[in-house]
Amino acid sequence: MRRTPLFFLGAAAGAVLAVVVSQPGLTQFGAFAKSAATTDTYRQLNLFGDVFERIRSDYVEKPDDAKLVEAAINGMLTSLDPHSSYMDAKSFRDMQVQTRGEFGGLGIEVSMEDGLVKVVAPIDDTPAARAGIQAGDLITHLDNEAVQGLTLQQAVEKMRGPINTPIVLRISRKGAEKPIEAKLVRDLIRIRVVRWREEGADQDIGYIRLSSFTEQTAETLKRAIEDLTKKIPADKLKGFIVDLRNNPGGLLDAAVDVTDTFLDRGEIVSTRGRNSEETQRRNARGGDLTKGKPIIVLINGGSASASEIVAGALQDHKRAAVLGSRSFGKGSVQTIIPLGQNGAIRLTTARYYTPSGRSIQAKGIEPDIEMIQDMPDEQKAKAAAVGAGEPRGESSLRGHLKNDKEEEKTGSPAYVPAEAKDDKQLQMAIDLLSGKITNAAFPPSTKAGVPN
Repeated sequence: MRRTPLFFLGAAAGAVLAVVVSQPGLTQFGAFAKSAATTDTYRQLNLFGDVFERIRSDYVEKPDDAKLVEAAINGMLTSLDPHSSYMDAKSFRDMQVQTRGEFGGLGIEVSMEDGLVKVVAPIDDTPAARAGIQAGDLITHLDNEAVQGLTLQQAVEKMRGPINTPIVLRISRKGAEKPIEAKLVRDLIRIRVVRWREEGADQDIGYIRLSSFTEQTAETLKRAIEDLTKKIPADKLKGFIVDLRNNPGGLLDAAVDVTDTFLDRGEIVSTRGRNSEETQRRNARGGDLTKGKPIIVLINGGSASASEIVAGALQDHKRAAVLGSRSFGKGSVQTIIPLGQNGAIRLTTARYYTPSGRSIQAKGIEPDIEMIQDMPDEQKAKAAAVGAGEPRGESSLRGHLKNDKEEEKTGSPAYVPAEAKDDKQLQMAIDLLSGKITNAAFPPSTKAGVPN
């Protein structure tokens, strides 16, 4: 079976091959045991068939056979752990869009307000920006169909589509006397997974935020570093802040490539499956594009999976100081195995380990410098109202894969203020890089670093 691990860490193509292996010296008892096990498996499959037929014939309403089978497959997978599941064809396509980081669309960031789609911001150099769509515009109709009554996801799906296809938006704009109609032609849109800016009182710190790990992340990160090093002279550049807070993960390859951007050599991550021969090690092969400048990585309870690979590797190599609160603790690799026209399954196939051999599963990355972000009382009340008051980590998920090496830990807060001035974790990172405050963990000592 060829596997390309992705996200969460998700995946790519795979194939299942049944192989019968002759085993010299197999005893009669061993052969009997194998035969008995096979017989028991077929008995259980017969049980499934009996139940399926009974539901089809006796349920109060005629059931949909395809939905019954999908539910059975999903039930089988979700009984394994919280991250194994079945994806129908549409869900599989949506996942591929997310991992590619690009799609045919209009180039607008949107939210839902009073049942209408509100434009948060048009993305530069996209059909929406060229058509003059503005932040605050309310989209009321899509191709003459009212948006009212649609979910945000349904509206987004209608705005996405094949490149070079048209769509008409009817817009309500504050101050405009009548609705505005704009005809746009869909184009290739890249999801903005990397954002960057100068930070600090003297604008001498490079701030880079990674929101997920897609096929576009590593290349966009390189552009961010290149842009920041052009804007900030080398003799003035104090260092970089890499913000991985609330980044849920993504592609394993993207996590490796992002980490490689900051390392000259050494192991980045190892993945270990059920069998020892399936162990794989991924090593740095490029070069440190930041040329050794100090780095602080920000994490919190929403930093998971691929984010934890990056933070853990840079922490183990003493290349960066990790600041914030304990990460989510998702230390498993999922492989996506396509099922032809029937979608795909997401199956947990391995655990991953940091260069020093730490398992992150149900434990997370402990920051070198702990700083808990205070959540305003109003935000606490809103979170509690929707059942999100307590921090949730991997260890709180029912049926989670157990940590085979480390003590499990609970989650930590994942709140990040909207305004940078209110962001205690960010401000502490800025003050450390600026030299306004000191901490024994920054810069990290390389004396006890992992071997290269």
